[in-house]
Amino acid sequence: MTDVITDQTPVPAPRSAVLDDAHVGDIRGALGTIKLDDHGERRGLSAKLKTLLAIVGPGLIVMVGDNDAGAFATYGQAGQNYGTSLLWTLLLLVPVLYVNQEMVLRLGAVTGVGHARLILERFGKFWGAFSVIDLFLLNALTLVTEFIGITLAAGYLGLPKVASVILAAAVIIASAFTGSFRRFERTAIFLCAGSLLLVPLYFIIHPASSQMAHDFVVPNMPGGSGELATVMLLIIGIVGTTVAPWQLFFQQSYVIDKRITPRFMKYEKADLWIGIAIVIIGAAAVMGMAAAAFAGTNAFGNFDDTAGVAAGIEAHAGKVAGVLFAVALLDASIIGAFAVSLSTAYAIGDVFGMKHSLHRGVKGAKGFYAIYAGLVAVAATIVLIPGSPLGLLTQGVQTLAGVLLPSASVFLLLLCNDKAVLGPWVNGPKTNAFTAAVVGVLVTLSVILTASVLFPDITANAILDIMAACGVAGVLAAGYSFTRRRTGTKEDPIDRTGREGWRMPPLETLTRPAMSTTRKIGMGALRIYLLIAMVLVVIKIVQVALGQ
Repeated sequence: MTDVITDQTPVPAPRSAVLDDAHVGDIRGALGTIKLDDHGERRGLSAKLKTLLAIVGPGLIVMVGDNDAGAFATYGQAGQNYGTSLLWTLLLLVPVLYVNQEMVLRLGAVTGVGHARLILERFGKFWGAFSVIDLFLLNALTLVTEFIGITLAAGYLGLPKVASVILAAAVIIASAFTGSFRRFERTAIFLCAGSLLLVPLYFIIHPASSQMAHDFVVPNMPGGSGELATVMLLIIGIVGTTVAPWQLFFQQSYVIDKRITPRFMKYEKADLWIGIAIVIIGAAAVMGMAAAAFAGTNAFGNFDDTAGVAAGIEAHAGKVAGVLFAVALLDASIIGAFAVSLSTAYAIGDVFGMKHSLHRGVKGAKGFYAIYAGLVAVAATIVLIPGSPLGLLTQGVQTLAGVLLPSASVFLLLLCNDKAVLGPWVNGPKTNAFTAAVVGVLVTLSVILTASVLFPDITANAILDIMAACGVAGVLAAGYSFTRRRTGTKEDPIDRTGREGWRMPPLETLTRPAMSTTRKIGMGALRIYLLIAMVLVVIKIVQVALGQ
């Protein structure tokens, strides 16, 4: 196995970029082990398969964890209200998911430093604090939605609410408190396998496969111009629940904690593709099953919650089908809670220099485990408080995620172009062009979402005006960037030879990147937009809560 630091020694020097020495050593995955001193070439299908099995985990867990309670609700709503006409959004999200998550796995394997810490060190205290605070708040709210999913599933299955929430919280906490990375990953992958319950359920309900295949590749906006605002908000919800900020922080830190180095990049990319395939298939299955279950019924177009989806599936295909859906929802909520809690604990541990590794026992990383358990306990308690505005909390999560996602993507793009951080692993021009376009789309969706929260009766024309204005701004920005590249001095091509052995030097030895006038203006505009949008969204949510 490749050495983990730049001086080619198996034990990190005091000035290593790796912040926790537990992040150095053998790869002990759920399905295999790779020794630190294993430098042998893996040739032959059997050897490569064993290596892949040992590496599998980060990409699979982050993707399957994204098909959580909120995702079940969003995809179920799309299917119940509009049939399979919005399936095409999932196909468009595939390259977005891959490019975003490939960049963070590259950052993790090459730097050995978590996402929040890199933002702090490369962009200053304001953005470092902002990234951790917004992640903490958003993840705390997201955890509440996971426990809402647990209560809905338990209620359908006839299980007592309080006991179900307490037991689920205990399982989520205990699985991480073993002091063994391998045991945690085995539990997480077992739960990921539980998502495959959707496969037999799909065949029981048997939605029209030909129609699904058509809608998967042919874009369609249901409802016409009269429902454009409603449909656009649902599409934004699909994007927000499929491409979430916590994913970036989770996968980068989990890759580091699993001790994956650049040598295994191709295996980790394969792991990511496996996860993407499962998440897209699962999302399409939920949407298709809901469409088939509610087609031609009075409930079509009247989505309430995922418990209602389970009841509709039962009415359409029988009790077994309803139970399978509820169990799949319960499983998805728990794996989502795993990932969201862990991403928060990793980020805070990374920024504040605490020991933060699943390889350590509780005594060896008290702060890390306290944050993880505390988040889970608080979320479970909120759900059990009588009269808690659970529906409002779910709305708040979707809104804040939509507002914050563009900023997360901006920093990801900047870090992946930082030569001091990634050296020969920096982005190429095609990746930059695609990611810049994605950021532009996310900013547009974020502005629409913010406007819709402030003005619930927003019209289709207003949404089209926002899209047109953002499109013009994007074209102008792209033209300016292209002009600068044409008139500026041409840089030498990046030498990527020997990059499998390249690791980021210690953070304290790196020079802070120079801020050009253009970047200062852009970062300032982003800061102003985020502050205004978040304040207005919070005010609106408080107003709605008081109105209730």
